[in-house]
Amino acid sequence: MRNEITMTVNRGRFPDAVTPWEQESWRTSALDWIQEQLDAHGLRAGDELQVRLRPWSVLVRVPVEGREAVWFKATPDAAAFEGPLTAALARWVPDHVLSPLAVDEPRGWTLLPDGGDLFRQVLARETVEPGAWEDLLRQYATLQHTLTPYARELELLGVPTAHTRELPEVFDRLLAANTALEPDARARLSAARPRVVDWCAELAAVGIEDTLDHADLHDGQLFRPAPGRFTFFDWGDATVSHPFCSLRVTAERARDHYGPGVLPRLRDAYLEPWTGAGHTTAGLRRAASLAWRLSALGRAASWGRMFPDPDRPAPGAQESAEWLLELLNEPPF
Repeated sequence: MRNEITMTVNRGRFPDAVTPWEQESWRTSALDWIQEQLDAHGLRAGDELQVRLRPWSVLVRVPVEGREAVWFKATPDAAAFEGPLTAALARWVPDHVLSPLAVDEPRGWTLLPDGGDLFRQVLARETVEPGAWEDLLRQYATLQHTLTPYARELELLGVPTAHTRELPEVFDRLLAANTALEPDARARLSAARPRVVDWCAELAAVGIEDTLDHADLHDGQLFRPAPGRFTFFDWGDATVSHPFCSLRVTAERARDHYGPGVLPRLRDAYLEPWTGAGHTTAGLRRAASLAWRLSALGRAASWGRMFPDPDRPAPGAQESAEWLLELLNEPPF
């Protein structure tokens, strides 16, 4: 890119995070790639880049002359599927997602257009009623339902799997690999394994097929370009698993805004696209309760998708341990 550009770097609450951005050769290659993609689209970069570094991603806001900014994202190897997944979703569910300007699959790089206002920004500046959260959950569940026939294609893109019937094995792997659990916590989780097996079997028996689980759908992971319309992005934590596992993170954020009384109506709004095909309301609600608990496994697994850090052999181990312990807590509905 042009030599006269300037950069501001934001490390958030991770001042010591190790990312490839610190490597001059990597940084130069990334900036050159951004320039190549802008040239291919007839775009010209502005003067100041805003760089956001986290243990799980490098994100660069690139101003563009005469139009909205574009965004470069680099992911760790464990989340390199995100670029190809984003491109595939733009083909399969174009009304619900961003369409990337470019994807470099081997390097885990993606260049994305601006998506408008984050829902988080909307919440900060205006009064938003719970009905808006119901709308976003219906739209997201519709996206998941539409993607159900593509489950095998999602796996071929490299999206990690956590199939409902295989979640006990996921639990075993996470428990064995975690280095942050205290002995008492490990013992309590080990004792809970028979219940985990029963929960998974009961959830699988409901008959909702596995599909895409975003696994971290909070108000900073979706845009609200217009009232009643939402665009979903940031798929680096995704898995192919039980779709209802997605409900938890979104509902917890809404609970933070409105209190626990909002949870039943959000659950029911999310479940609307899944009605029919012989599913009863009671059965779907029970499935949502089971998936709420088991979603902790997907969240625990996602904390392993970090850039390598030689000084921290198991980055994310503490966060993963905390999510594993969430298995022991009763769902709120």
